[in-house]
Amino acid sequence: MNDLRRIIVEAIADVAPEIEGSALSDDAPLRDQVDLDSMDWLRVIVKVHERTGVNIPERDYRKLVTLSAFVTYLQGAQKTES
Repeated sequence: MNDLRRIIVEAIADVAPEIEGSALSDDAPLRDQVDLDSMDWLRVIVKVHERTGVNIPERDYRKLVTLSAFVTYLQGAQKTES
């Protein structure tokens, strides 16, 4: 879990370098914590895909609300793709 969380936080920081990753809450909505427009959010998802190899279809974007939810999604997707 920590590796996946780190990957997500690094992807967010790549897109929004002003963000302090250690200050992000696991359970608060990411869009409330980080001021990202839709294009930037898509860039975060692409970066996470590049780093994990997990395909995230557009229909699943709404599941990635919090860091915890994003990590859980990636864990499930990795098991499915294995």
